[in-house]
Amino acid sequence: MDLPTLASDFEAFIQELPKVELHVHLEGSMQPATLLELARKHGVADVPGSLEEVRDWYLFRDFPHFIEVYLASVQTLVDEEDFALLAADAAARLAAQNVRYAEVHVSLYAHLMRGVSARTVFAGIEAARTEAERRHGIRLRWIPDFPGDYGVDKGEQTLDAVLAEGPESVVGFGVGGVEVPLGPMAELFARARAAGLHSLPHAGEIGGPERVGEALDLLRAERIGHGITCMRDYALVERLREEAVPLDVSPTSNLRTGAVAEIWEHPLPRMLEAGLVVTLNSDDPPMFGTDLTNEYRTAAQLGLGAEGLAALARNGVAASFLEEPAKRVLIAEIDTVLAGHTHTL
Repeated sequence: MDLPTLASDFEAFIQELPKVELHVHLEGSMQPATLLELARKHGVADVPGSLEEVRDWYLFRDFPHFIEVYLASVQTLVDEEDFALLAADAAARLAAQNVRYAEVHVSLYAHLMRGVSARTVFAGIEAARTEAERRHGIRLRWIPDFPGDYGVDKGEQTLDAVLAEGPESVVGFGVGGVEVPLGPMAELFARARAAGLHSLPHAGEIGGPERVGEALDLLRAERIGHGITCMRDYALVERLREEAVPLDVSPTSNLRTGAVAEIWEHPLPRMLEAGLVVTLNSDDPPMFGTDLTNEYRTAAQLGLGAEGLAALARNGVAASFLEEPAKRVLIAEIDTVLAGHTHTL
């Protein structure tokens, strides 16, 4: 079943809408051309040798295959300049979509395990962050994370590195990878919270609703990456609604990793109808053949009107860790764009 094409006026509204991105991975933002450039630079043989082969490589069989490709591509990031290049390109592409602020996941352990220091990673991305704010006006913040299926000890190493080397622009701590029971990570996340980091785990993407419950109860999650399987548990949906815990949803990602079989089956509209706080995100844009603008387009094709898209944009602002004055300004801009298009939509 194909999704409907949007009218030009609706496309213009989506383009003009100020946006916030809360769930996008730095390493998953690597464009194919950059991947090839860095692979040649460092002699990495585990990635394809042409753009056409990279596009085929990004046709994921399932979620474990996606993780396999993701970790292979990470091998091309070695020195400070590599991280700066990647972050600068990601920031410019976000800014071109009228994204004003982004909280970007950084797969820090994937670098530590290869002998790349946290200092190298943070030096590169911080140089790009400050330049992007000067050049494009976009503000970036970082969420270091680790793959939960690697074990809690790897999370401890990651958090140690963050606390030793992380700049003030680090706002949270996360866990991703293949979903596993979160109980062993409770003390780790308690330590991260005690250090002033927000708890921002992935949960309920491929794993069941029990992972979402664990994220709430054991990790004291303030936002949850994905969370779509919560819709299988009525009591959990009621709790998420009552506690207004934001869920960072990425429809195209969920399709491409097999979390949903068809895009029109995505639970986004039902989540909103249930009163959940949903933000819209791109996750790993080039790997999934998308970007944040396209996610808004997809939400519209799933039945959301201009008011619904504006509400998603406001949710992103409200769920972010922007300062309150900046939030008020950005929400006012969203409302102004919506008002300016009301007569054409």
